[in-house]
Amino acid sequence: MRVMEKASAKINLTLDVLHKRPDGYHEVEMIMTMVDLADRIEMKELDRDAIIISSQAGYIPLDEKNLAFQAARLIKDRYDVKQGVYIHLDKKIPVAAGLAGGSSDAAATLRGLNRLWRLGITDGELRTLGAELGSDVPFCVTGGTAIARGRGEKLEFIDSPPQCWVVLAKPPINVSTADVYGKLNASRIAKHPDTAAVAEAIRSKDYHSLCDGLGNVLEEVTLSLYPEVRQLKNCMERLGADGVLMSGSGPTVFALCSKEKKAQRIYNGLRGFCKEVYAVRMLTGEHAAP
Repeated sequence: MRVMEKASAKINLTLDVLHKRPDGYHEVEMIMTMVDLADRIEMKELDRDAIIISSQAGYIPLDEKNLAFQAARLIKDRYDVKQGVYIHLDKKIPVAAGLAGGSSDAAATLRGLNRLWRLGITDGELRTLGAELGSDVPFCVTGGTAIARGRGEKLEFIDSPPQCWVVLAKPPINVSTADVYGKLNASRIAKHPDTAAVAEAIRSKDYHSLCDGLGNVLEEVTLSLYPEVRQLKNCMERLGADGVLMSGSGPTVFALCSKEKKAQRIYNGLRGFCKEVYAVRMLTGEHAAP
């Protein structure tokens, strides 16, 4: 038996850091949603008790450093599953890009193994498991659109954003989330995004207010460390995007466009100096699940 799962990329419409917590993590408040750029995960039972991962991508670990491997081992240990599994990752989401590719792969692995092994685990239980793997994994288990709080694991699901095009561009650099958070001084953030206002814009399907309200407090850190990210953002703004923001800790920057023609123009304008560029749709309504 085998199962297939889709692991969609996420973007942050807002990302706010409120303060540093006693446990060393940062208290966040952010709105996350999914876009139609996805990895495909295939899972098949093995005739021996092992976890084997393969991928066409030559730049990702295929051992215990891989979040999908960790997800498989977690679910096997927690539910005492003696069955082995072969997992193939067809990677499309850029790595270390601020798009939760690894977290989405882990979430898809949890969902897929729940089906493959008929474990009957609820979505809520899968999200709790996912929180042990990473802060973005609980959101990626369910997908859709949510306000995330705490370390990112406390989720309030909300309506989908208005339908639009999203142009994603990742410069040829990798950014360490830990390094960016480590250089952020939460007490000196100049401007916090208005998460409540953006959530209201989403609820009322007010596309222009949504674009006006985009905000990410990690931008000031990443843009100061990596001038190419700032250059990418400025280029998208010059090309006429309706809204532009860095996703997560970067380095991917995304542009929102209400019209396909404008999205195509921005896509074409970026292709000259940025190899990893994608023009996709926002996942909304019944298409919002991963």
